[in-house]
Amino acid sequence: MDDLNFLQRSFDQAPTAPLVIVEDDNLLGLTLKKYLERTFGLKVLLYTSSEDCLVEFTKNHDPKSPFFLLADISLGQGSDGLLLIDILKERGFTFTSVVMTGFASIETAIAATKRGAFHYLTKPFELDVLKQLVFNGFRERLGIELNGVTNSGEEAGAPMRSGRAARPMIPQLKLERPIAEDMFYGMVGRSPAMKEVFERIKKVAKSDSTVLITGPSGTGKELVANAIHKLSNRGAAPRVSVNCGAIPGELLESELFGHIKGAFTGAISNRKGRFELAHQGTLFLDEIGDMPLLLQVKLLRVLQLRQIEPVGSSEAVDVDVRMVAATHRDLELQVKDGRFREDLFYRLNVIPVKLPALKERREDIPLLISYFLDRFTSADRSNEISFSHEAMDLMMSFEWPGNVRELENVIERLVILRGGNEILPEDLPSKIYRTNPLVSSQYKTIFELPDQGVDLKTILSDIEDSLILQALNRTGGNKNQASKLLSLNRTTLIEKMKKKGLENGSSLDT
Repeated sequence: MDDLNFLQRSFDQAPTAPLVIVEDDNLLGLTLKKYLERTFGLKVLLYTSSEDCLVEFTKNHDPKSPFFLLADISLGQGSDGLLLIDILKERGFTFTSVVMTGFASIETAIAATKRGAFHYLTKPFELDVLKQLVFNGFRERLGIELNGVTNSGEEAGAPMRSGRAARPMIPQLKLERPIAEDMFYGMVGRSPAMKEVFERIKKVAKSDSTVLITGPSGTGKELVANAIHKLSNRGAAPRVSVNCGAIPGELLESELFGHIKGAFTGAISNRKGRFELAHQGTLFLDEIGDMPLLLQVKLLRVLQLRQIEPVGSSEAVDVDVRMVAATHRDLELQVKDGRFREDLFYRLNVIPVKLPALKERREDIPLLISYFLDRFTSADRSNEISFSHEAMDLMMSFEWPGNVRELENVIERLVILRGGNEILPEDLPSKIYRTNPLVSSQYKTIFELPDQGVDLKTILSDIEDSLILQALNRTGGNKNQASKLLSLNRTTLIEKMKKKGLENGSSLDT
């Protein structure tokens, strides 16, 4: 096949979202550029510094149009790829990113994750690994499908490998990586409950009706609001978010409606509120159940008249905003208790979307674990973790009061602290480990009360001594691991050992 003809056809079919490379090594940058252009038919832009990218690319690119960023962390002249990500976010650009580094570390991984990077690559890396990351980044973060079969002939979206010696992703758990049908604007789910949510979002998105999203904390209510906005006819306009529970009541009115100069102490100039900033777009009011009653009256008026009055002004301003609200509270109960206006509740609850708790869709937990592992594990898989069957059973049976957000935090913590190891039950956070039925029930009949009775205090002390020594022997004297086996804080274990005089009886390691 002629290269020029191939590239021309590829660009004709290329997605509108470009891929931006920021790499000060010209040879590497050109190599990556040519490879990605030929592989995916992408429009690839190459810059040798973050300054060039900020000046040239951002000048001609619409912030609302998505793109993929591949940036080196350490650039020439003191530039920083992570700082570039921060600046692009501050300027409102829509993108996903992969960062490259020649010096991998836990600190680097944490920094990249906090910046919202999709992944990070350690140089040198296999082009196949980069190819898979680009494919996944466009599909999962930007919702754009690329032509996608990996070089090895595997279907794109299969578990990622890093060279010939790389291991498949946790095969013994049979964790199935989410496929395209399981992904919906950042949400992951194959359960009937989540499929119903996805279908409800598709149906309501095109209308301008007010939507009320309910569900426990950590279930992804903001992701639902984002999906509704992107699928709506207002998708190209701004989506503005306000957390009604995070802003003091006396400031929330100004945040929502804006104020004029001199309206109150500190109002040194006119300021637009979130309603005006969201004009012709979507306003997402998170934790609407925490809004003060006085503001509920004013919000009801806005919903009725589609007009706002900035603080300190008597002049009405017309606004064209689609309202999406969310809460983890039971608003009907709050209405009965007089803490939420009934008329506002019915105005908001035009189209309800209820998100299930994670414990109500346990069949999605393996998919979510696989998804988060792929996000937090390095591209070379050096910090990959696997789960013992016992640990996985505990993960599946845990109630997850913090829902998907809590599961994500647990996986991130395990990858950072236990990367490269198999996760055993005692490696899990103590609140999960304590759910092990063996921990609570197997000792109930281990001791039979004799007829003459016992000295309970002495017996319990002896049992405690025995278990502490067993835990220390099993962990080779490591206090950290022993404290996990006993579901104790490390400092509590040390205090008990000092009080019982157990420190001299073992060769202990901190």
